[in-house]
Amino acid sequence: MHDPIVVGGMSITFHATRHETADAFDAFEITLSPAVSVVVPHTHRNYDEWVIGMNGITTWTLNGEIVLLHPGQELFIPRGTPHFFANVHSAMARYMCLQTPGVMGPEYYLEIAEHYSHSEPDISAIQDVMNRYGVDPLVNR
Repeated sequence: MHDPIVVGGMSITFHATRHETADAFDAFEITLSPAVSVVVPHTHRNYDEWVIGMNGITTWTLNGEIVLLHPGQELFIPRGTPHFFANVHSAMARYMCLQTPGVMGPEYYLEIAEHYSHSEPDISAIQDVMNRYGVDPLVNR
């Protein structure tokens, strides 16, 4: 297991990276503090995502539909599907993520983390990183 990467109120720990799987997949867990959400709704251009709830409840919006992910439940997000996630509850939430093929690796989250060094995330810089890794932001700058 790799060292956790902290991005705002989110912690990402890789279990296997694209570098270790010959680009077949990235496998990681995400822990979300209460009242934390991804800052930019998005789609993935070139990979699918499979999410498994582990602890707490995360709220996902897929194609405008709200889905609650509880421990033991699964969610499949095909490439090109607009989505967004948040922890709107008072307890920590944790889920596993498998992205295939592996495109981002830990370097994606390390770059994103650099834009959280101030009190507010730099959305424009985050969108630039997203675009380089095949993630299409769904907000205007």
